[in-house]
Amino acid sequence: MHLVLKHIKGMAIIIKNLEQIEGIRKSSQLAGQTLNFIEEYVKPGIHTEYLDDLMAQFIQDNGAISATLDYHGYPKSSCISPNNVICHGIPSKNTILKEGDIINIDVTTILNGYFGDTSRMYKVGEISQEAQSLIDVTKHCLNLGIHEVKPKNSFGNIGYVIGRYAQAKGYSVVYEFCGHGVGLEFHEDPQVDHIARRNSGQLMKPGMIFTIEPMINMGKPKVTIDEKDGWTARTIDNKLSAQFEHTVLVTPEGFEVLTDVNGEFN
Repeated sequence: MHLVLKHIKGMAIIIKNLEQIEGIRKSSQLAGQTLNFIEEYVKPGIHTEYLDDLMAQFIQDNGAISATLDYHGYPKSSCISPNNVICHGIPSKNTILKEGDIINIDVTTILNGYFGDTSRMYKVGEISQEAQSLIDVTKHCLNLGIHEVKPKNSFGNIGYVIGRYAQAKGYSVVYEFCGHGVGLEFHEDPQVDHIARRNSGQLMKPGMIFTIEPMINMGKPKVTIDEKDGWTARTIDNKLSAQFEHTVLVTPEGFEVLTDVNGEFN
């Protein structure tokens, strides 16, 4: 789950110790495993509340709980955001997947008091080439941002490389939500912008843990929030949006992607 910019408090970034890092790593791995688990169930005709129920049970069966459930009144154990929903889509029996949809599933686990946060895109059956291109660009944006993670680099360089690449491909970057510190709490400092000036912001240090979670739109970058539920964030022009997220640790040598359960960053 993402953090709205205005909620950033500007407090000190927590440097995690080895015990905390190991706890956050285990929770992050479970979050990633939850996204692997749910993949086979993403099919046309399935409603998103069914997916949420399956993930909630999987998380519980593995000794954890969902961080999103009851978070500031949020009613479900995950966020499931189809097509023009940028983020915070509330799972519902009324939201039925159909052939050609793209959806983002976002889960945050609390395991032994530690938080792990991740999301990825899923295809419902065969999708259009334009939808596939958006997914591919968004995934590459996340990878570019992750490879900026190293000691003494500026946080702004994450957003700089993401914004430069996305815009070069003809897409826009959502600026009203950002990545965030995570691990001991759901949302901690720092704020991790997905579009930023080069060499701006604080410097990274070993032991910092945060999410990188770019939201890339096919059309305009601005967000509109559903007035009825107060959560669902959609594109203002109803065009497609995509998003990927990992929880990342700054190591003395560079980075470790704590939510990587598929060996992408080995």
